[in-house]
Amino acid sequence: MNKIIIIIPIILIIIVIGLSVNSSEKISNNTVFHVTLADPSLYKNGIYSNTFTINEGNYVLKFIPNGDSPQSLNILLKGEKYNFSENFKLNGTLHQTGMSEYYTWDYDGQKEITIPASQKILIEINPNGNELGSVSVYIIEN
Repeated sequence: MNKIIIIIPIILIIIVIGLSVNSSEKISNNTVFHVTLADPSLYKNGIYSNTFTINEGNYVLKFIPNGDSPQSLNILLKGEKYNFSENFKLNGTLHQTGMSEYYTWDYDGQKEITIPASQKILIEINPNGNELGSVSVYIIEN
């Protein structure tokens, strides 16, 4: 019985590590933009901003949040031929395995975007005062 108690958590850890490595590879292959916001010095007047060039096409916003991430993120994408704004809300989902409980975190909101033409984009990310909570933001080609 003691061996089963030790083996089950080890198997779960191996599965979680395997899934995270697999999802990291998927994110990095088609990433157009990425930032990890974990330091208040990245913000100017409470807002992170940067510019990047993006091609015409379909994209998805992806996040890697945790329980300390900002409760809401306002994201603005603005280009010559494109304008997008969304207020994402952090949502925790409780998972109960019988032996343990844990949360997974994600932001709710419109994550799919379509860029009509290649252009330079300004991105602004406003954590609404929570500059200490960490979150990674990706824009990935779909």
